[in-house]
Amino acid sequence: MTIFQILSIAAATVGVILLYLLTTFNALIRLRNRVKTDFSDVDIQLHRRSAIIQSLVELVKNYAKHEKDTFTDVAKARAALDTSATAGEKAQADNMLTQTLRSLMVVTESYPELKADKNFQELHRDLLSTENMVARYREEYNKTVERFNNTIQTFPNLLVASLFAFETQQLFQADPVEKK
Repeated sequence: MTIFQILSIAAATVGVILLYLLTTFNALIRLRNRVKTDFSDVDIQLHRRSAIIQSLVELVKNYAKHEKDTFTDVAKARAALDTSATAGEKAQADNMLTQTLRSLMVVTESYPELKADKNFQELHRDLLSTENMVARYREEYNKTVERFNNTIQTFPNLLVASLFAFETQQLFQADPVEKK
């Protein structure tokens, strides 16, 4: 074998390795961006849900002036949602907001005239629709995170992922009460 052949084989090998690194890196970037986009979709729906709940609170306040603890809890839960950044923090804040929503709905049971209110019925419909969208977006986010995490944790991709410091992402976990 001549020196030219050895250099050609070495150059071809380096070229294949570089091509693999490039394509894997780009695929990981696309997956990571998909995770960010899906997280943003969940976040948008959670903020929409939070705004609807706030509208419900304002409406319920007109009927149930003595339920200050429930209203305070909703405000705290909404603030936690606004200040959370990671999927884990968002999930925890969302679970807290879900608990306060349950309390708010218990309050509405005591006021039949509130349940008959047209605005309340419309907000309740919007809330149910948003709850369905949140569930759908959370599911999509978790599927994308699973795909991303599997990709960066399997060989040989894990070599490229560790080389460029790709980190696993958190799933959006449901409230333990909801799981039951």
